Amino acid sequence: MHESAGYDPLYLRGIEKFNECDYYESHEIWEELWTEYRGDSRKFYQGLIQAAVALYHFGNGNIRGARKLHKSVHGYLEPYQPKHLGLDLVKFLSEFDRCLAEVAASTDEYPSIELDPELLPEIHLEPPA
Repeated sequence: MHESAGYDPLYLRGIEKFNECDYYESHEIWEELWTEYRGDSRKFYQGLIQAAVALYHFGNGNIRGARKLHKSVHGYLEPYQPKHLGLDLVKFLSEFDRCLAEVAASTDEYPSIELDPELLPEIHLEPPA
């Protein structure tokens, strides 16, 4: 499928679930896309999957898991900045970081940090070119 034909339906379905805060489901959908995908956006999809799983862990109180993934999300997504597949990555990573700031800064072995729903990042795409 060419970029010009619009966005991959699995990409869009994953975003929908992500914005509904159903991070487990969005990670499942994106993983389905990532598994079959062999193009330039492979690591981009991997970064989104890890962002979803990080938020999933955070929501379930697995702060260590969230903290570990927080770092790797940047590694995957930063090379695609500023924008990729309609996603403003500068904005997304900044929102993601703000949401997980306490998690990233924590040095406790098993910290107890509450997820602030107001800070949850959302994905809004620009229309496909």
